[in-house]
Amino acid sequence: MHTATPQRATMTASRAERDAEFSAWMTARQPALHRTAYLLAGDHHTAEDLVSATLAKVYLAWHRIERRDSVDGYARRVLVNEHNSLWRRPWKKREVTRDELPEQFGVHDHYDEGQRGELWSLVQQLPRKQRAVIVLRYYEELTETEIADALGVSPGTVKSQASRAMATLRTHAAQSGIVPTTSGEEEK
Repeated sequence: MHTATPQRATMTASRAERDAEFSAWMTARQPALHRTAYLLAGDHHTAEDLVSATLAKVYLAWHRIERRDSVDGYARRVLVNEHNSLWRRPWKKREVTRDELPEQFGVHDHYDEGQRGELWSLVQQLPRKQRAVIVLRYYEELTETEIADALGVSPGTVKSQASRAMATLRTHAAQSGIVPTTSGEEEK
């Protein structure tokens, strides 16, 4: 029978405290991470995968994160990086997307209050980086600096991506009749 050394007992207690701290953080933040993941990915299954991968990476880095008030920003950055890496995976390139699913089930989407609006469909059509900026700015209400930190880009890049995204959204919204044209011209 092995006897526990004082050093081993201290390490075990320290790990138990760290695990309890991570578990409390995870329980509190998982819904918000899932919401952000869903808004980035556009579907619940991919969002769940993104959150799982994010939580695993945050857990592995938990002992290195000295400032606990910065964990949310770190987790958001990991989440965005995980989402970006989906496009680099070779098996994702072999998937074939279809306009219509073979089976569609009625799902109440609590992230958009049950309204599957046309505007949200336009947001989902934005390029990946522009959609990330729009989601983090207008859905998560982050500042430009916080978005830049989460995406690993400069605040100027955030501004330019947001500007391009908003211009695209305005154009497509006007073309689809969601909002009136801003030029004052009546469409015939």
